[in-house]
Amino acid sequence: VNQADSLEIEAGFLARGGTSVPAAQADVVVVNTCSVTGAADQGARQTIRRIARVNPDAEIIVTGCYATRRPEEVRTLPNVLRVVPNDEKPRLASFVRSYLTTAERFGDGEGSCGAAIQPGVAGRTAFTLRVQTRCAEPCSYCIIPATRGAPASVPMERVLSEVERVAASGFKEIALTGVHLGSYGRDLSPRVSLIELLRALDDHVHRDRRSPDLLFRISSLEPMDCTPEIVDLVATSRTFAPHFHLPLQHGSNRVLEAMRRPYTIEFYSHLVERIPTLIPDASIGSDVIVGFPDETDQDFECLATYLETSPLTHLHVFPYSDRPGTPAAAMPNRIHGSVVRDRANRLRTISQQLSGRFRRSQVGMDHRALTLDDGTVAVTGNYLKVRIPPGRTRNEWINLRLTSEQDGELLGG
Repeated sequence: VNQADSLEIEAGFLARGGTSVPAAQADVVVVNTCSVTGAADQGARQTIRRIARVNPDAEIIVTGCYATRRPEEVRTLPNVLRVVPNDEKPRLASFVRSYLTTAERFGDGEGSCGAAIQPGVAGRTAFTLRVQTRCAEPCSYCIIPATRGAPASVPMERVLSEVERVAASGFKEIALTGVHLGSYGRDLSPRVSLIELLRALDDHVHRDRRSPDLLFRISSLEPMDCTPEIVDLVATSRTFAPHFHLPLQHGSNRVLEAMRRPYTIEFYSHLVERIPTLIPDASIGSDVIVGFPDETDQDFECLATYLETSPLTHLHVFPYSDRPGTPAAAMPNRIHGSVVRDRANRLRTISQQLSGRFRRSQVGMDHRALTLDDGTVAVTGNYLKVRIPPGRTRNEWINLRLTSEQDGELLGG
């Protein structure tokens, strides 16, 4: 979601005649922060200090969840000109332009006025499109509902219009994202749903001759929002990548309840076991939290044992991070740091095993893939990075066969 927000800010600034340059050369640097973990807060502080060190003349504007949650803390960091909370983020591009004009540091924009984000800008080949933001789910460990506010969806007509603009700019893949993507449309009037948006996008691609090769990738979906209808649509339409990301968070029902996650491990297991029966080559990623307060050895074994035998293809492993102000932060029976590290390392080993198993299962298979970078790497619909022979350019659809795996890297041609 932050990637999508940053793209929106950058596109708005370029459209006003600005020029996007590396931070070391910029008059103003916008830092869009995350606050989902303590490590994210620390990373934001380090980034701001590094920018001030390499570009002492730069004015730094800080926005995002960390800036919203701890504005006074952010203001004490070097070169910070202004702290912009999430509610004001949509107006940030206008503010930057106005500030630079007032400071007489805004050029004539020659060659960039009205410019649009195109494939390759800032290393991006796929476009990240935010169709929803904010969250009202009561997960006990999460601070995001407090930093982003009540859920808000982009009306379907605006989404379709933005898709046309992005496709016209040359993008061939669009990742649909949201803070709580599965809640899309519940706040709109008349109320709609995520499956209705996906069907509208599918119809749009089939009707629009200018974007027949456009692929949509659905980003993280809460398990309770990944309905059978969504799975069926991905299984039957070439418009959507055969790729799901379904955060589990834990494999113990006792811990899931303490986390205030509205499903059981049995529900989750049934969901992810159904997907490969309909989409045999689908990738299924997940997030898990280790070291949640009062996580017993038995709880952890429930999680590890499930993961080892699951059809998941890759994991993001997060050591539990206290977020002051959340219910979890007040829970007793904290897990010792060394225990958390050991458990996280075991889960990362399981993740490597799941990823390796999936990669090996795809050797000999044919896939459509989109080239990245200098054209020697491509990403398949099921989210595999493949090294290919040189001779291609970025942002080409190619058909390839996965020929081998060497040291964890897939090769194809």
